[in-house]
Amino acid sequence: MTLQRGILYYQCNVCSEQCSTPMSELARERPSCRVCGSTPRFRSLVSLLSRELWGRSTPIADFPKRLDISGIGLSDWHVLANALSTKFNYKNSFFHQEPRLDITQVPPDMLSRFDFIISSEVFEHVLPPVSRAFVNARRLLKPNGFLVFTVPYRPGDGETVEHYPRMHEYRVIKRGEALVIENVTATGEKESFENPVFHGGPGAALEMRIFTENALRREFLAAGFEDVEVMKDSDYEFGVHWKEAWSRPLIARVAKRR
Repeated sequence: MTLQRGILYYQCNVCSEQCSTPMSELARERPSCRVCGSTPRFRSLVSLLSRELWGRSTPIADFPKRLDISGIGLSDWHVLANALSTKFNYKNSFFHQEPRLDITQVPPDMLSRFDFIISSEVFEHVLPPVSRAFVNARRLLKPNGFLVFTVPYRPGDGETVEHYPRMHEYRVIKRGEALVIENVTATGEKESFENPVFHGGPGAALEMRIFTENALRREFLAAGFEDVEVMKDSDYEFGVHWKEAWSRPLIARVAKRR
């Protein structure tokens, strides 16, 4: 890693390409590897995963092949998923296609099967109550397992803001030029909501809630995780950096590091 005239020179830890990006343009969601298109968020997942497994940050190409380590992704980015599948007994999963996994309703045969889970930008979209997703993530993990996790969140100690606390069966419709959410609650009541927020463009993934950092910590601890560590420092060697002090990646561990 070198920094010259405001440009960061680093290695992409997903595909191993040598990259250069102006620091002013290194943003959480902006692709900055010219080969694989990785963002600082995607590279942060690799950084955290390698630190947790090997004790240091390394590119995926340098991971040892360990098929005895089991992992699962929740709608992981396909480039990352393909790379991890060459190193671990790892599979990706999806909500709307095979192989399917609804983190709010995990099958019994998947419990305590995984050494790690990667969940990036998922928990803000699951149906309420979101606590089910945290509990089930814990249930999927082995006794010393961990979750590599990102989600948009605000700084501070406030509570999670649920946009649709009674969301059950919903659809997105168009009224004129506007999108509207129509929901039928679990008790059969109808309700509608204007001005929904989507991630990835209109009609893509509906934002159900906004977390705060401390609300996330409380959710993890209540679900049975013992330790939550937020990635506070940049990993410049692999182009992991963003200016904001919030929405940073974290690791949630079943057991504390000894």
